[in-house]
Amino acid sequence: MASLSPEQQTIARQWIADGMKLSDFQRRLETDFALKLTYMEVRFLIDDLKVVPKDPEPPKAPPAPPSPATTAGPASAAPVEPDEVVPPEGGPAGGDVQVTVDAVTRPNAMVSGRVRFSDGKGAAWLIDTYGRPGLVADEKGYRPSQPDLMAFQAALERELSRLGF
Repeated sequence: MASLSPEQQTIARQWIADGMKLSDFQRRLETDFALKLTYMEVRFLIDDLKVVPKDPEPPKAPPAPPSPATTAGPASAAPVEPDEVVPPEGGPAGGDVQVTVDAVTRPNAMVSGRVRFSDGKGAAWLIDTYGRPGLVADEKGYRPSQPDLMAFQAALERELSRLGF
């Protein structure tokens, strides 16, 4: 063992049992016991001490914002289903958006496909290997309406979940 007295071994075991990270453990060995070790030597020492470092606790997820169905609204408003697309007041419905998934995924994409918007215009879509979405319209300069984009997002989520993504 890396020249630790029995008392130092007991103290070192307690540090690890208390959840000390290996880098902090390595620094503490140097400052408290004047024992300068490489990371690999620290790993061997931990093994010799027959202790197992604790895994760090995963960060707690922030509380989810209240869903539109649970927030107070007009008394006449009907509850909103999670996958339902609600168009903005007075706007077009943005319905009839059709999403397909390619049988052969485009290069540099996790998943790709096509979309046809309610006005009949089409676009290719993809989600790249970093999880970033992309949309390339067939017609240069075309931008789908906001309701169509919302309907596309909902249809895409449904289609991907149906396929197990």
